[in-house]
Amino acid sequence: MAVHHATRTVCALAVLVSACSIQRGQPSAKDDHISHMSAADVALPRAMSGGEVSLSQGTPGLPASNSTAAARLSASPRHAEWVKIAWEPGSKDSLMAWIVYPATTRAKTPVVVVVHEIFGLSTWVRGVADQVAADGFIAIAPDLLSRVRGGPTADELRGDSATKLIRGVDFTERNKGITAVANYAMSQPSAAQKYGVIGYCWGGSTTWGAAVANGKGFGGGVAFYGLPYMNGAVPIADSMAKITQPVMLLSGSKDARIGSAMPAVDSTMKALGKWYSGTNYDGAIHGFLRAQDDPKPASTQCDEACVAKERADNLAATKDAWPKTVTFLKRNLGLK
Repeated sequence: MAVHHATRTVCALAVLVSACSIQRGQPSAKDDHISHMSAADVALPRAMSGGEVSLSQGTPGLPASNSTAAARLSASPRHAEWVKIAWEPGSKDSLMAWIVYPATTRAKTPVVVVVHEIFGLSTWVRGVADQVAADGFIAIAPDLLSRVRGGPTADELRGDSATKLIRGVDFTERNKGITAVANYAMSQPSAAQKYGVIGYCWGGSTTWGAAVANGKGFGGGVAFYGLPYMNGAVPIADSMAKITQPVMLLSGSKDARIGSAMPAVDSTMKALGKWYSGTNYDGAIHGFLRAQDDPKPASTQCDEACVAKERADNLAATKDAWPKTVTFLKRNLGLK
């Protein structure tokens, strides 16, 4: 039986905030990710302002928050490494990905592809991948900006640079990247021939795209605050009709755009006879899984009492959403 041996991987800290900007996917399906959050909505690690990085590793059993991801990664006992993977068989172009293996004696383990936000493959996203592995899966997080940034590299982009570049990554490119890394991970000796996809914001809509593409071995997707192909406020039923595996959408009630579209997504999926579940967490913001209860300053829009409640609501949403995500993945990828 295969055993993944534990090692310690030390990871760099990136300058990141969590937000979504306008991004257009394929011409027939406008995929507008409007910025629902200001930079203040997610606290940057104190190192970014010249202070010391918090040694907190966040809440056990949940993915690290933005400010705790670097510490969580540097303390992780799981084996993780950077890998370069061809975009397509025989292609000289490759993309970079971060793969994390669980410590397990299981003979075969399913794969979960973790898709980043508009800020590219970040420390926080790699922290999510580490938690996915802690929950028993082989986790792989691709840098879907690899081609438009000039080639594969482990260097993390500044948020503003990634935001500009990501507009050039359409759904065809995204699906190629997901297929490439899923196939690479499933080719490992300890991997089962089954994979799921989870993603955040831009990565959330990318998860829907993966569900529409329905690659070989795909077993389901969890979209955090990301919508399927839309025509304005209406889901494009023709694309959703191609979905054959379960999809779950998790969002926060303070994300008005996603929340307003969720009833239409629900009714369209039900009308098509698809397995779908949507949850809109009361009081949580867009990007709640990254924000959790990280410190953030009060503002004219949200005073100290408001901030305290928002942090509590974000953490409460995370505490419900993550176990729900793990249960969904285990059920649909055959992990017992």
